[in-house]
Amino acid sequence: MRGRIGAMDDEVHAERLDAAEEGIELLRDGETERAIAALGRLAVAQADNEYAHFFLGNAHYAAESFERALACYVRALELAPRYLGARVGAGHALRMLGDHERALRMGKEALALAKDDPDALYLVGVVLFQRGDNAAARAFLKRFLETGPELEVALEVEGMLQVIRGEIAPAHGGEEDDAE
Repeated sequence: MRGRIGAMDDEVHAERLDAAEEGIELLRDGETERAIAALGRLAVAQADNEYAHFFLGNAHYAAESFERALACYVRALELAPRYLGARVGAGHALRMLGDHERALRMGKEALALAKDDPDALYLVGVVLFQRGDNAAARAFLKRFLETGPELEVALEVEGMLQVIRGEIAPAHGGEEDDAE
């Protein structure tokens, strides 16, 4: 499992991850609210289970409750400071909350733990792109593409690179301009 916690005993690791399995499956099946309920119960029952907090963060993120997601990722990091997945998740939650400085810091800390981690490369590249730091974004996004990501994400990143190269205009949020 990506983002595994460093020196944790394998048996403890397996038990904690197994305890979160119901919520993980619900999340995979798109049952976000049920996943939040199941993982929330687990996080209370096993307050020291970093996986309960991490996957609860993922469920809140899927529900677009970014502040709650961030709180869960931070709790997972308090329990397991080298938890790469929780660090990247916190970075994305911060990004969605508009806190690009802290999101970038989380991404760079994740890369310090694993210099070629695809998720951390993506996080840093996207944050830099959103900030308009195109030269730096290009470098991270290209490194991300070299990791062989899934097609959907690769196409998204290629779109960002096309904007950076000036091949297409950036998409703007808000209302469409119908005056032609």
